[in-house]
Amino acid sequence: MRQFAFALLGLLALPPAADAQDRRAPPESFPGIGAPKGRPLSGAELDARTADVGALLRCPVCQGLSVADSPATMARNMKAEVREKLAAGYDQEQILVYFERSYGEFVRLEPPMRGVNWFVWIGPIAGLLGGGLVVAWALKRAGRGATSPEAAERDAVASSPSGLPSRDTLPDDARLAAAVRRVRNLAYGWPDGLPPPDPSSPS
Repeated sequence: MRQFAFALLGLLALPPAADAQDRRAPPESFPGIGAPKGRPLSGAELDARTADVGALLRCPVCQGLSVADSPATMARNMKAEVREKLAAGYDQEQILVYFERSYGEFVRLEPPMRGVNWFVWIGPIAGLLGGGLVVAWALKRAGRGATSPEAAERDAVASSPSGLPSRDTLPDDARLAAAVRRVRNLAYGWPDGLPPPDPSSPS
């Protein structure tokens, strides 16, 4: 009878022991991200990694602020959850995937290079290169249309009317010729209104 009582007490003691063992066991993995792949963090390292990972997550209630920078209550809750997962040993990508499953890809401040997101990464670069090509083409076209000063002078000479009288020519009318001479004498100081001989001309 005594042995039976001890056996009964032993059986009654088993469930609490099993419960204690379950409480000591590691927590179950979160859905969709599996078991922790990193090592548990603590102390200053945990604080630094929490800030780093929080800076990669967008606050759902703020405009363009990260979880690390946002003062919103939801952002503080998300930051606490990031800290909890880092302390449990989850790595950065697992945590980002966890929040992406809850809030969508929008929650990532830096969307991964996949699918349509390639346009987000390549679009600005393609736009910059396209703009540079357009500017280069416009400058090249403008350079072709521009005329150098020498060419402009040649064009002006070529387009000027021919058959103009030289500076030595006087009108056929005697009175008009005398008036032209007086004007030349007053304007240029030419004696008798006749220009001095050109030194470059052959004698």
